[in-house]
Amino acid sequence: MNKIFEVPLYPYARHADQDAPAPVRRKVVVIGAGPIGLAAAIDLAQQGTEVVVLDDNDKVSFGSRAICFAKRPLEILDRLGCGQPMVDKGVQWNAGKVFFDERQVYDFNLLPEEGHKRPAFINLQQYYFEEYLVNRVRELQQQGAPIEIRGRNKVSAIGTHPSHVTLEIDTPEGSYNLEADWLIACDGAGSPTRRMLGLDFIGRVFEDNFLIADVIMEADFPTERWFWFDPPFNKGQSALLHKQPEGVWRIDLQLGWDIDKEREKRPENVIPRLKAMLGEDVAFELEWVSIYTFQCRRMEQFRHGRVLFAGDAAHQVSPFGARGANSGVQDTDNLCWKLQMVIDGTAPESLLDSYDTERVHGADENILNSSRSTDFITPKSEMSRVLRDAVLDLSEQFEFARPLVNSGRLSVPCTYDGSPLNSADALDGPERTRPGSSCPDVPLGDGFLLDKLGDKFVLLTIDADAPDVIEEEGIEVTRLALSIKDDKTLALKERYLGKHDSGVYLIRPDQHVAARRPGFDENQFRHAIRRAIGKE
Repeated sequence: MNKIFEVPLYPYARHADQDAPAPVRRKVVVIGAGPIGLAAAIDLAQQGTEVVVLDDNDKVSFGSRAICFAKRPLEILDRLGCGQPMVDKGVQWNAGKVFFDERQVYDFNLLPEEGHKRPAFINLQQYYFEEYLVNRVRELQQQGAPIEIRGRNKVSAIGTHPSHVTLEIDTPEGSYNLEADWLIACDGAGSPTRRMLGLDFIGRVFEDNFLIADVIMEADFPTERWFWFDPPFNKGQSALLHKQPEGVWRIDLQLGWDIDKEREKRPENVIPRLKAMLGEDVAFELEWVSIYTFQCRRMEQFRHGRVLFAGDAAHQVSPFGARGANSGVQDTDNLCWKLQMVIDGTAPESLLDSYDTERVHGADENILNSSRSTDFITPKSEMSRVLRDAVLDLSEQFEFARPLVNSGRLSVPCTYDGSPLNSADALDGPERTRPGSSCPDVPLGDGFLLDKLGDKFVLLTIDADAPDVIEEEGIEVTRLALSIKDDKTLALKERYLGKHDSGVYLIRPDQHVAARRPGFDENQFRHAIRRAIGKE
């Protein structure tokens, strides 16, 4: 057993708030010290906002859990100061193979173009991710940032009010009360916060069950995602193989509908299944075993007054496609700059409604893709299976059939089409950088574009004149001036200009495009800034 599971990362310590004569008011309280809660807390603390994280645990989550982290969340984590440790430790991959029965039908590359700082994906056990986030919290604390984690602080009751939220918290030394201007619930799929507020999910729960086994072994499989439909070692079902750091391999095996979950998790039943897949002579050791069912559900709304839900507390999707933790990190990326502006008084409280609008849109996109993946992986009728198998047969020889194969559409950043924060597209430029899109990275010779954009509003000019600074409604927008003359790879022109010779982009703090035009028009961009902060 990995000793990381045994060491408290944020052990319980009595806090002065527990001895206060009246409940202390905190600016932001985050419930849940998992990846999503810690990402939210770090984001706010880096902007100077006081934030307290409460968790009834004091260690990393048991088992590897989420392991696939996509390019866009890694770019977000760069801004949070912990992207590099993730990439250094993780197993990087862009490629995968799809098998049908005993034969490979095709392979794929998720990042076929050059000019990106981060890979399409890394594989890394969630417990390392949590450790790196806690390390980042400690770094921020040493720098004087107003952030703290309180382990073994279990929230047992919540009261909502127009101006604040009240919490009752249980600890090893008794209970105490706390108040928060804002509460962010990141307490997982079984969210006690959601339950205490009488809220629920809408969506589908699928019947199929899948076995997850983390196996320690020496193997010469390449660093790729391998997915099998109807393999000989798991007939009529599916299987998935992924490499993790330190000789750990993730194996997913579809088990079917009517099973005894506790029985199937016993080593005497798991090991024969793995030997059938890996071979009788392969030596391996079980590190972690779990069974899950597909669930594609979400809350109807992610904002309830001063309580905001993020990650699995707000939405659930099937693991195939790596959309859980990745979409949760994008939730916090969308939320925190807006909450910060509301706290600072530079944006109206209604700006937070756009968090609900945009991330519900993102959740629905993920749920749609996950549901389609599930229906393809687990056909619900004989005719569906016949059609699925015909697509797989065709994909071996015909490229047109390969996009129809759905072994889990892998996570990509959500484009907020139709967002109330977007201005009309006045550039008619590349589709990938239309308003609402996250900015694709570009190599700039002395670094990468996303690092230069940072986490503030930016006016990106490409061979266009504009002021170095625009101040509007208390927001300072700084200019980043680039030229395609320095664009040796032509990535900047291809990704941001297309057929045009110049362009000006208004980029939000979460690096999504708010507006774009062929040149700078002061009146139009001032309107775009106001719209992007919810004032138009």
